Amino acid sequence: MNETPSSEGARTEPTPETPPQVRPAIVLKGTPVAPGLVLGVVHRKDYELSRAAVERVPLDQVERELNRFHQALSHARAQLARLKTSLAGKVAKDDARILDVHVAYLKDSVFISDVENLILEEQMSLEAAIGKVISDFDRIFRLVQNETLRERAVDLRDVGIRVLRHLEKDVDAPAAGKVVPQNYVLVARELSIVDMFNLSGNQVLGILTESGGLTSHAAILARSMRVPTITGIEKLLEHVREGDFVILDASEGQVRINPDEVVVAQYRQAADDLAKVAAVGTAAREEMVPRTRDGEVIHVAASCGNLPEVDQASSVGLAEVGLYRTELMYLVDKAEPTRDALARHYASVLEAARGGGVTFRLLHADSSLEIGYLHERREQNPALGRAGIRALLSRERVLRRQVQALLVGGTTIGDAGEARMRIALPFVTDCGELRRFKEILFEERLELRKNQEPHVEKCEIGVVIETPAAALGARDLAREADFLLLSLDSLQQHLLAADRENAELVASFQTVHPIVLRAVREVVRAAHAESKQVAVFGVTAVQPENVPFLLGVGVRAFCVAPASVEEFVKVVASVTLKNAKRAAEVAAAASAPGETTSLVDSYRHGYGAH
Repeated sequence: MNETPSSEGARTEPTPETPPQVRPAIVLKGTPVAPGLVLGVVHRKDYELSRAAVERVPLDQVERELNRFHQALSHARAQLARLKTSLAGKVAKDDARILDVHVAYLKDSVFISDVENLILEEQMSLEAAIGKVISDFDRIFRLVQNETLRERAVDLRDVGIRVLRHLEKDVDAPAAGKVVPQNYVLVARELSIVDMFNLSGNQVLGILTESGGLTSHAAILARSMRVPTITGIEKLLEHVREGDFVILDASEGQVRINPDEVVVAQYRQAADDLAKVAAVGTAAREEMVPRTRDGEVIHVAASCGNLPEVDQASSVGLAEVGLYRTELMYLVDKAEPTRDALARHYASVLEAARGGGVTFRLLHADSSLEIGYLHERREQNPALGRAGIRALLSRERVLRRQVQALLVGGTTIGDAGEARMRIALPFVTDCGELRRFKEILFEERLELRKNQEPHVEKCEIGVVIETPAAALGARDLAREADFLLLSLDSLQQHLLAADRENAELVASFQTVHPIVLRAVREVVRAAHAESKQVAVFGVTAVQPENVPFLLGVGVRAFCVAPASVEEFVKVVASVTLKNAKRAAEVAAAASAPGETTSLVDSYRHGYGAH
């Protein structure tokens, strides 16, 4: 288990959309059962059989208890029948038959007779009798080293709780003063079927439990229903309260409780993108190879910032992660992540890429992110201060830890890892920074070798072109780097001296500026002259009106967010390179954006395909 407390600022009232105003953030780890990513508020269902107190009833009420028992059995069987009907078409038929096991237990003569005997012979209340029978079965089954019998114990416990809930005055009503959210992340002690479904119309977004096996019937249903689920989270119920806001990341097996707003924003975007990807049909995914109208294949790789996005990339057919932003691990907590934590994360990213290469961009954080071990205070102009490789070289300890983590994490993929992992330096201005990084990389590799720690011996080193100096010195950088990445958003911001976050300057980023297009053209020429690959990424780079111009100046590789791939493929397919080159020449020759308006309009309404 990992617990990482950190202080957070003020929060709003809890809803499924916003984190609540509660305690410091905590990160806990467990075992992923069903993959996925969800954000939401917690609803706890920690019903215990021990709540059924051992009570006796007068002799004249024994008959009444027996009648209550058979009525509850009948209601529970009817509920399971309705549940099975509601799951038709949503889960595999074989998985839905799991509910038949529960129906069988509700008819089981041994279970029924044991409960009846306790009522008749010991005058136990029905609740106490059911609690004792289930607890006895549970204790016996768990003593044996047999997974099947353990699963039977869980199933029988589910059945017992289901019957007990039907005996309560209102089985679906929450406790007094307790408002159950419409959509929630279920938190329980054990993974069980009885808590997975709510017949009142509420939706279980995800499931977190302290215990529960990977092969249990509840786990099978969770996977079949595609409900993100993590089990085996130690002390979960000690840390999570009703109404807490959580991020359930079943790709990494982590739950973040009351996370910082910056982290919430990062994961919410990933969750939204995941939903978009899920809507893409299988047939469309098979056609995710961008090809221009005249048949030229354009290389496209994924742009990701967390593990769920890497999973999305694989699901839409992107074999390569051309840009993996590594900032998230530094934002989830105020304390610096350990080398081992970083290495495990990078290993997970490489495994999730399922055979494709991954380009890791080093930490790119300016002082506005308030990472204390990287910046002592917020600078007057963070965007032009210590950021990217400039900040890392000023705090070599942070850089060296990340370098070691990447080298160690890369070994998860064996010998092939040398060809699959690349490192990109952000915010580069000249070759001096690239050379210094190579020296540090050599030193850290030597340190790992001395300590006899497995690590990646070779990996390509590239630079991100986003400063005017890097664009002007692209030929020099291309000679010494193994590849180039061009951040179009950042380059446009710095060349035009226009803040992307300033609403009044948003027009500067609606289309690529002629001067910026000239800079892109020169970077592409520099890369090609040195036989180095150059890929472009950024929101501006995949806007439909900009794609033809970028293709026209020679860009043949893009890094695209998985959720945007389908639209990107359509745009590329509508472009004829001959027309795109002609349009790009005219656009780059313009002295102001207004002069290219007619060209942009023609591409926006058909992309100049004809």
